[in-house]
Amino acid sequence: MTDSNLALLIRRAKMVLDFNRVESYTQPGPRLYPHQWSWDSGFIAMGYAHYDQDRAVNELNHLFDSQWKNGLLPQIVFNPDFSEYFPGVGFWHADRSPNAPLHHKTSGVVQPPIHATAALHVYRHAQNEARARKFLERAFPHLAAWHEYLYRDRDPEGTGLAYIRHPWESGMDNSPMWDETMMRMHLRPDEIPPYQRADTHLVAVDDRPVNAAYDRFAWLVQLFAEHNYDEARIREDCPFLVQDVLFNTLLCKAGHDLAEIARVLGEDPSTFEAQALQTASAINERLWDEERAIYMDYDIVTDEPIRVFVAAGFTPLYAGIPDEDQTRRLLGTLENSGFSFGAKGCYSVPSYDRYGYGFSPVQYWRGPVWVNINWLLLRGLERYGLDAQADHLRQTTIDLVREGGFYEYFHPTRGNGHGSDFFSWTAALLLDILLDATPKTNGR
Repeated sequence: MTDSNLALLIRRAKMVLDFNRVESYTQPGPRLYPHQWSWDSGFIAMGYAHYDQDRAVNELNHLFDSQWKNGLLPQIVFNPDFSEYFPGVGFWHADRSPNAPLHHKTSGVVQPPIHATAALHVYRHAQNEARARKFLERAFPHLAAWHEYLYRDRDPEGTGLAYIRHPWESGMDNSPMWDETMMRMHLRPDEIPPYQRADTHLVAVDDRPVNAAYDRFAWLVQLFAEHNYDEARIREDCPFLVQDVLFNTLLCKAGHDLAEIARVLGEDPSTFEAQALQTASAINERLWDEERAIYMDYDIVTDEPIRVFVAAGFTPLYAGIPDEDQTRRLLGTLENSGFSFGAKGCYSVPSYDRYGYGFSPVQYWRGPVWVNINWLLLRGLERYGLDAQADHLRQTTIDLVREGGFYEYFHPTRGNGHGSDFFSWTAALLLDILLDATPKTNGR
């Protein structure tokens, strides 16, 4: 890529973030996602960190200011100026929980815990170290409370693995991983809460989850509200309790990064390190599939693995969890399966195995390429010194955005964009790739 083309792509990425900026946070997308989303803001802050420290800090602080009293960081922080969205404030009834914040309206579920990693990233790229340290001092108790919540309320047996209680908490809302669990929810028409979808009026219907899935998404939210968001009561009755690979991988990485934040601030890092090490061990013990050489989710309700091949099954590389042999075998699965890594005719990495029963090249999380998953895998490959594979993934990701636009996700064989356009984390993570201190953008 020439210097002029590189400068143009960087400028376009910054323009996307400028366009989506709303006061103290950044919308994931200008039409489909008008509020603040939790893990989106973590990725977005990482992009801002390279050129606008104030925006990076404000992005995370706005989320921390919406934290629940029990430590929960909500999936969505609502902007009252945008009411045409489902599920909106009135559907969640989050105020039924005594832990919900009074000054912000939020959802009642979470998203993957990327936040300590994002905060450390912002600190390490800061132009003003004194202000960055002040940011860490403010963020630290919020992050500690967030991790305490996850290990206390989402891992009550102390296994080291936090569970999710809704597909939305995985960040991969419509993954084929959830199909079997969704089908177990036999709902009568009178059990489905009334709702009106907005997403299918804004993007192609074929890109979005089917109505049957949304019925169950909505029913789960109703269950949480009826239980006043009491985690112990929800745990007893919820049919969806899953130890997710990606969620726990990011929790492990964030635990190590929170320990590093503690060291920077002169605090005791030992609790966070111990938690991260326990989570890494538990991921290898429970979520590693020896026969298939990939990590897979675990269904607590049925007490069995969810044997579905998704790209998130490779993300433990990002947290340094696999040993040398596992890494070699993971790479073999990545290169010699429906993920088609490095193969002609397929952009890396499809979010779901192209040979899988539920594959779709355009439907949300059922096969399209996502920049955030590519970014996690890229950093994981770099961590293990797999430079040729990392270079391929770096260049593929750059090519997708340069040729297809700043979309939410991309067709794995055609490369064209789908879902929301002007998507913020696509822009932010591309900036992190392009503005990395030691970029490697040659070769494919």
